[in-house]
Amino acid sequence: MRISREIKIGLVFFITLALFIWGLNFLQGRSFYKKQLEFFAVYDRVDGLLPSNPVNVNGLQVGKVVDLYFASDTSAKIIVKFNVADNLLIPRNSIARIYSQDLMGSKAINLKLGTSSEYCVNGDTLSASIEEGLKEEVNKQVQPLKRKAENLLLSIDSMVTVIQYVFNEELRDDLTRSIASIRRTINNLESTTYKIDTLVQTQESRLAEIIDNIESITKNLSNNNENISNILYNFSAISDTLAKAKISETLLTTNQTLRDISSVLQRIENGEGTIGMLINDDSLYNRLVGSAGELNLLLEDMKLNPGRYVRFSVFGKSDKKTPYVPPGEEPVDDKKKKKRKD
Repeated sequence: MRISREIKIGLVFFITLALFIWGLNFLQGRSFYKKQLEFFAVYDRVDGLLPSNPVNVNGLQVGKVVDLYFASDTSAKIIVKFNVADNLLIPRNSIARIYSQDLMGSKAINLKLGTSSEYCVNGDTLSASIEEGLKEEVNKQVQPLKRKAENLLLSIDSMVTVIQYVFNEELRDDLTRSIASIRRTINNLESTTYKIDTLVQTQESRLAEIIDNIESITKNLSNNNENISNILYNFSAISDTLAKAKISETLLTTNQTLRDISSVLQRIENGEGTIGMLINDDSLYNRLVGSAGELNLLLEDMKLNPGRYVRFSVFGKSDKKTPYVPPGEEPVDDKKKKKRKD
C-alpha cells in the first residue's frame, strides 16, 4: 500500500507542530511528563525577569517562570506566574524573591521556604521580595564613602586655607625656634638618661642592698602577719570601746566645766570676789605687804626682847612692864645703865 504524497506532507506537518508545541512548553518550563503546580507572586518591579527564567530552592532549579503581566490596566503591580514540581511542599509563609544569579544580571526566583506547618496549594499567591542588584549594592556601599570623601575634601580645603592664613613669616620663625628648642630638650633628655644610666651602674651595689632591705622588710611583715593582725584587732577593739564609751556626754560635761571656769575667770577679771579684788586692787596688795612687814618686825622684837611679852618670876609676878620699842632703838633705862658702867 503506497502512501500518497499528501499524507506524507500532513504527517510531517503534524510532527513538526507537535515538536514546536513541545519545545515552546519546554522553554516556558512546562513538562508533559511531570505534573506541575502553578503559583503567583505580585511585584512592584521585576528588574528584567523574563519567562523561562529558573525558579530555585537553595540553588537547585525546581521550576520556571511561565508568564508576567500587569494586574490590571490601572495598576502598576506585576503578577509573575511560575511552575514548580508537584512533589515540592511549599510552606505558606515562604517568600518568592527575585535575585541576580550571575554578574551579567540574569534574573531568577529564589523560593525561601518558611517554617509554617500549612502548605500552599495549586494557584496560591506567595509573598514577594526583590533582592537589590549589584549596582544598587555597590551604590549603597559607595555612597557613604562618597559622602565621607566629600566631607574630608571640604575639611582639607578649610585646613589648607587656615594654614595659609596662619603660617605667616613670623609664625614660621616661631616654629623654627620651637623645633630648635625641642631638639635641645631631646639632647638634654639624652644627657639625663645617660647620667641616670651611669648612676645606676655606679650605685648598683647600693641599689641591690636597698632591694635586699625592702625584701627583708616585706619578709618581716610576712613573718609578723599574725602580730600585725593582733595589733589591728586591738585597735579595732579600742575603737569599738571608744565608740561605746559616753564620749559625747563627757565632752558636754567638759564643755560645761570650761564654761564655768571661763565665767569664774571673767568675774575675777572684772574684780569680783576676794581673788578679783586681790588681783585688780593694788591697795589691798599694799596693805598685805605692810601687814607682813609689821608682822616681821613684831617677830624680830619678840626674838630680841622676849621679856616684854613673856615673864617668868620665881618670887612672884612683877607689875613692871617694858614698853615696846621698835627694833634699832634702845630704851632709856638701857642707856642709863650703859652710862653708869662707863
